[in-house]
Amino acid sequence: MASHELGLDVELRRHVANHVSERRDVIVADTVATFPLTADSRRLDANYCVRLGNVTTRLLTDAIVDGRIDARGSGISELASLVSDREVSPDQLFTFVHIVMSTAIDELSLDDRVGVNTEPWPQASQIVRRAAFDLLGAWSTRLMYMPQHGAIEDSLTTLHTRPVLDAVLPKECCRAERFEHWLTMMLIDIDNLSAINKAHGYGVGDRILERMGILLRTYFREHDWVARYAEDCIAVLLPETNPEDALTLAERTRTMIEERLTFRDYRTEERIVVTVSVAVTSARALEGDPIDHQKLSTEVEAALDRAKVGGRNRVVPVELKPRLISIEEATLMLDTDINGIEKLVASGKLEPVNAGRHVRLEREAVEALAKSSR
Repeated sequence: MASHELGLDVELRRHVANHVSERRDVIVADTVATFPLTADSRRLDANYCVRLGNVTTRLLTDAIVDGRIDARGSGISELASLVSDREVSPDQLFTFVHIVMSTAIDELSLDDRVGVNTEPWPQASQIVRRAAFDLLGAWSTRLMYMPQHGAIEDSLTTLHTRPVLDAVLPKECCRAERFEHWLTMMLIDIDNLSAINKAHGYGVGDRILERMGILLRTYFREHDWVARYAEDCIAVLLPETNPEDALTLAERTRTMIEERLTFRDYRTEERIVVTVSVAVTSARALEGDPIDHQKLSTEVEAALDRAKVGGRNRVVPVELKPRLISIEEATLMLDTDINGIEKLVASGKLEPVNAGRHVRLEREAVEALAKSSR
């Protein structure tokens, strides 16, 4: 193909991708409205279908621009996790993607530049169709090496799988409450793994994950839970680990990986340094005030997103304080004594809470009083 034709193809792809991206809300809405009425599809709730539609349309746009899609990339990993959450069958997903594709082509047909009455229309519509097939092909490839739902060990990293961690986390939260211990969850995400794969070959990412699994399995304690959390992310659940120790450990882990997890591109002899972004969230459980395991997961995922936005190769810590505090802790925060606390309770400014064998106070109420007295 001549160079000017290649330039035209790139320009056409960008225009088609921009049009699909701009019309995403319409494409998703029309797909959600149509999908439950499709033959042989189990009805899924609208909110879930909107999430699935947004992810699918975004991936379709990426495939249109690049002319391919990385089966090991974070986008396909997100799609696989979303599909797994509701156990959507391959037939359902194929049908859903086909509707997204058809709706996108319908929207594109009205475009003044590449629409149905223009010369580029056959090529423009074919680009969308090919992107949909590339998307489904990448997802199918992803299934070949994705751990099965019931598996205990991830075949690539030899770490625990996500279902194991999901089963263990609530139990560790209960154990932390029983003994009033800290519990820490850490997420370790490989920086720019998709870009590394693209630049140095798509087998490199697997080798990095395999070596990281070996490093982390031997780095942490025997009673810590180390699991593959997502495609390029590993989770560590650390019982009886307070925020200070967790932050120190997270920094050491980040440094250790940067120093030891390197590889050489034998085509160029270039030495490649692998870095990670780390999120670490610690929560203290008290009797009658357990750790919310879903909130723990949500907070650590949000902290990981902040680490990526902040430039990667860094640690972002979060401390989740208990909802309740002891009477003794309240006296220190309010600079008073037990009699002072009793007066605040009698006046209705504080309300005692029965928590197991203890009487405690709402942290938020005590902090508000402390702030107003300054």
